[in-house]
Amino acid sequence: MNIGEVARRTGMPPKTIRYYEEIALVPSPVRGANGYRQYTNDNISMLDFVSRARSLGFTVEECRNLLALYEDRGRASADVRAIAQTHIEHIDAKLKELAAMRATLSTLVSKCKGDDRPTCPILEELATPPIGS
Repeated sequence: MNIGEVARRTGMPPKTIRYYEEIALVPSPVRGANGYRQYTNDNISMLDFVSRARSLGFTVEECRNLLALYEDRGRASADVRAIAQTHIEHIDAKLKELAAMRATLSTLVSKCKGDDRPTCPILEELATPPIGS
């Protein structure tokens, strides 16, 4: 099947599929006599795997490691778990960072009267250099 069909079946844009092939995240499919890529169901399965992993926020490098473990039938599930656990820790750190951003913005919004006057605590805060810089 051609890249258009693969894109339709995986929900990935052709550009993304080609990028993953270019960086060797997934193997490039064989080319037919006409020079076009000829994708198989195995290619689609691998792209689906990457798509699901990326939708969970795994980085390209983490996807590469997960794919290697997936293909290694002698793998230890502890290795897969460790990657997922580390990713959860990164998500938790990001959630804390986002919560702090939200709290700061909420405070600034509550200080802004939102009227016709030009005074705006939000802009004043953004224009104030952080302490120690």
